[in-house]
Amino acid sequence: MKLSIHIFWFRRDLRLDDNCGLLHALKSDKKVLPLFIFDEEILNKLPKDDARVSFIHQQLEHINNQLTAIGSSLAIYHGKPIEVYNSLLEKYNIDTVFTNHDYEPYANKRDLEIKDFLASENIQFKTYKDQVIFERNEIVKKDGTPYKVYTPYSKKWLEAFHFKGIQFFPSEENLENFIQNKNHPFLTLEEVGFTESAIKVESFKVSTKLIDAYEETRNYPAKNSTSRLGTHLRFGTVSVRKMVDKGSKSNNITFLKELIWREFFMQILWHFPQTNKDSFKPKYDRILWINNEKNFDAWCKGETGYPLVDAGMRELNKTGFMHNRVRMLVGSFLCKHLLIDWRWGEAYFAEKLHDYEQSSNIGNWQWVAGCGVDAAPYFRIFNPTTQIQKFDKNLEYIKKWAPDFQELTYPTPIVEHKFARERCLKIYKEALQ
Repeated sequence: MKLSIHIFWFRRDLRLDDNCGLLHALKSDKKVLPLFIFDEEILNKLPKDDARVSFIHQQLEHINNQLTAIGSSLAIYHGKPIEVYNSLLEKYNIDTVFTNHDYEPYANKRDLEIKDFLASENIQFKTYKDQVIFERNEIVKKDGTPYKVYTPYSKKWLEAFHFKGIQFFPSEENLENFIQNKNHPFLTLEEVGFTESAIKVESFKVSTKLIDAYEETRNYPAKNSTSRLGTHLRFGTVSVRKMVDKGSKSNNITFLKELIWREFFMQILWHFPQTNKDSFKPKYDRILWINNEKNFDAWCKGETGYPLVDAGMRELNKTGFMHNRVRMLVGSFLCKHLLIDWRWGEAYFAEKLHDYEQSSNIGNWQWVAGCGVDAAPYFRIFNPTTQIQKFDKNLEYIKKWAPDFQELTYPTPIVEHKFARERCLKIYKEALQ
């Protein structure tokens, strides 16, 4: 006779503590099967040594170790989610599938399909808010329309936050309600078709000292003063509620405002899903990009002849991380100096960044290109040389990541700044008339 169960489906919430959907599952009336699916629709687009897949698998091992200590285990499958659920129906009588909301276009489409499939089998599909403090329509204008500018959005967000506070979800206190079975399938990386990456995801550091000093230190890439939190928020290995709680207790709210930016871009992509391919401001899609593949290749490799740009790209290629101040510069350089479509840069970052989050990546790329919400005006063009004086005047960052910058073999600049600036202004102006 098949066991009657609930399922908790881990996705972007790879932790057992303060997990909203997991708490609801564990407090329900049936034992819970903990499930993770390596979705082939996503994996098939990734290189076989992708560091993010290694990181996910490492976190799954951590969860599984916690579960085996209490007599349970994590069930890991590989394939299309709908096919995995179909196979699980052969083993179990599934009452309800619990999970947490996801907001990206592919995830929305996938979840609608799963919900319809489960409904056809008389199975409930319940999802919960977990990876943000406010979602979808929770922070909107008085007329119900979404904010398109960050500052008023952040003010409304802070007002709502101070009024409502934070509710935590202590799922870690109810782990005894998992199915007692240590023999669920736990696939290795190799069985999923991947190999261990040589690049490791760094652990995050969110100390009171870092948060308090964030405003004065965050813009200098040579300083080890950023939290490295992005990847951990992306995959939910840390609770956003705990991070916001820490940030809100500081007298300096710059760190908290960075977390609000993340939610701002999430709600933009939710309300305007077409912006994953189209410029938020449609007239910017009239820009006549040059899209020179040789120049794009030089940019990707960090061989533009501009040391701060090259240092940033080399850091990205070697570590899967780039300092945010440098991200703005390399993005602006690609779009405005080289007149290469922002989508090319967005796709490259999607492949390389460990902390790649579609909403933030698209939002920030459209920001530097001038075509997004709350964007930098098109005539704001970062000077890649004067940026060194502002943010790396002792050349510490450049010496670390582009140590050949003073050697005879170092490439000459692929484009002259004054010429590139004037060309950009002309091309943009013609497109926007």
